[in-house]
Amino acid sequence: MSPRKNNIKDFFKSLPKNMFSGFVVSLIALPLGLGLAMASDAPPISGVIAAIVGGIVVSILGGSHVTISGPGNGLVGVLLVAITTLGLETAYVAIICSGVLLLLLGFFRMGALADFFPSSAIQGMLAAIGLIILGKQFHIMLAHKINREDTVDYLLEIPYTINDAIHYGNKSLIYAALAGVLSLTIMMFYSKIRNKYLQLIPAPMWIVILSIGFSYYFELGLHEPNPISQEYMISGIPNIQEIIADIPSPDFSGILSLSFLGSVLALTLISSIESLLSIKAVDKLDPEKRRSNVNKDLKALGVATIGSGFLGGLNVVTVIARSSVNVNNGASNRSSNFFHALFLVIFIIFFSTQLTRIPLPALMAILVYTGYKLASPKVVTKMFSIGKEQLIIFFATLIVTLKIGLITGIVAGVITTLIIHIVLNKSAGLFLRNVLKPNVLMFKEEAGGNFYVSVKHFCSFLNYFRLKKHLDAVPENEDVIVDFSMCEFVDDTIMENINNYQELFAKRGGHFDVIGLDLHDTDSKHPFASRRLLPVPKIIKNSLTRRQTSMEVLAKDYDLNYRAEKKKEVSFLNNFFFFRTKQINHIYNELSHNDKAIKLFDIEFSEGEFIAKEVVRTTMLYIDLKQSIPEFTLDREGFLEKVSAFAGFKDIPIENHEDFSKRFYLLGENVAEIGAFFNDDVTHFFESNPYFHVESNGDALLIFGKERLASVKEIKALFDFGKRLKDVIATT
Repeated sequence: MSPRKNNIKDFFKSLPKNMFSGFVVSLIALPLGLGLAMASDAPPISGVIAAIVGGIVVSILGGSHVTISGPGNGLVGVLLVAITTLGLETAYVAIICSGVLLLLLGFFRMGALADFFPSSAIQGMLAAIGLIILGKQFHIMLAHKINREDTVDYLLEIPYTINDAIHYGNKSLIYAALAGVLSLTIMMFYSKIRNKYLQLIPAPMWIVILSIGFSYYFELGLHEPNPISQEYMISGIPNIQEIIADIPSPDFSGILSLSFLGSVLALTLISSIESLLSIKAVDKLDPEKRRSNVNKDLKALGVATIGSGFLGGLNVVTVIARSSVNVNNGASNRSSNFFHALFLVIFIIFFSTQLTRIPLPALMAILVYTGYKLASPKVVTKMFSIGKEQLIIFFATLIVTLKIGLITGIVAGVITTLIIHIVLNKSAGLFLRNVLKPNVLMFKEEAGGNFYVSVKHFCSFLNYFRLKKHLDAVPENEDVIVDFSMCEFVDDTIMENINNYQELFAKRGGHFDVIGLDLHDTDSKHPFASRRLLPVPKIIKNSLTRRQTSMEVLAKDYDLNYRAEKKKEVSFLNNFFFFRTKQINHIYNELSHNDKAIKLFDIEFSEGEFIAKEVVRTTMLYIDLKQSIPEFTLDREGFLEKVSAFAGFKDIPIENHEDFSKRFYLLGENVAEIGAFFNDDVTHFFESNPYFHVESNGDALLIFGKERLASVKEIKALFDFGKRLKDVIATT
């Protein structure tokens, strides 16, 4: 019984953090739910209903830990077609039926469905969804409503819409377009402002606040009506009583038509793929690195979608952007999903009339930015860097999806991938002969030894589920060796997933080694590139930048070693609290002594995944202390740190050092040991030096200043700070 008590105690202990995280997520979910619903030609409130129902049902029945559920970006195009062709009442029936199919997918354990789709085809499908969203909402963002046949026509019309917006003579249209442009600017540049106070409120909520403030400024300040015409304002937001009174009556009369069945299949396919990909991505962000029960989550999403459809809401899926925000704000269990739904209910009860003050172009700007992130040129660049053949798969999926439909597009991507694999290997027999054969053998070499996994014939998206089944059976704190020496071909989907396993095992204390690819090579140097027998690739020597040249000179002056190359081995950073919810890509520009006790480096890491992914580059200092000290985190005291106390983060006071306790924010589990460690010498050192973020993992220190790359002058200051701090600790 004691573990259960501990679990309950931990749950209530973490409740403030999860409540705070749920609140932050709800600030994003509210405007996004309204925007996604209107982009789908559904009532605005239907997106919020989906978020509320999804948050409550999935938090209770789901199998994931820190995901958020609600309306999804990928379903906009399908829902728009369903509502346009079937009518709203019949579209709700299609949503309900897709929920039933999702429920069945969960019962039949079809959570592995996403593993059968090639990575490049999925990227192509997501990019097509992004273009569908961007193409149709861009015109509304500039207060220019048009009606075209397909997405390509909407995209081709964009230059004309921009030209029309520049020459608007109507005052209300000018204000509406400015609201859209300003909102898009906020979405584009907000994440670049690395300010912890501003980041408390997400960019979409700033758009809502500024929009409502603008409306009140004209009404109360200037005593004039809102200059934006009602045509471009949100309308039809009911209060909670009206929502209950207006629960729709689903129309089952057209359920046997081909268009209805096609809509149901499309909704189910996109819901399942978007959810499974998001769950997989969020598991990588989970600080505790727990594995979600995807089949249980599919069941919960199915039940939530059925309930949402009956209440007049959209499909419920697992959403990556809001889930990333959830993790980054300290969520540790499913209660944050529940609280996000609860806060949405509060918003609708108390602020439903305020939502009608938001201009339609402002909301559409959020979706335009979302669409751009899905179809960003960076996605094409990434595909090209993996391999030229990946671009063919990517564009084949994208074009067919845009011109025909999502289901046909993903099928085209799968077929194109298979054809390219046959062409690359100059053999159809390799796949036809071996596709049904078991190709993975796993055993434990000896008691307490390695798990050895041998892969034969070929390993691609077609048979990845066999390899995944074996790897998922191994605890992440064990040692695994995957041998591809008997495998003739390994595709990019496998290489990407193998890389994910390596990172997962490294963070959980295990080792995941890949051998047998020595005789395999590729045209591309990208780690995810497909592997097959090729001539030795060309080696390109990169020239140093001006900053790197300065660092090289600095290394000579200070008798340090300098390495400009990217280094993927970053396991020494895994135990630091700062990186629990962040994905480290690599370190580079490393300065170090011969004994590696102190090393300074630039580091690239990411926060979030998919469209919520933000890449950050900064300069850090690592000190191997060669002795044990308490684990702690030290920051400059500020407003945010004071607020954090309400979420369960308690500042540790240092006796007889009142000034230090006022100026610094000290966190850690073992209060007594930390208090003893921060003696007069250590405390006076921090009081008399510039502020840095200092973190101890028990054996080493991690120190950095601002979340950006440091100048050469700042590098010298950081290095000097670290050396002197090491000397002070050594005498403690």
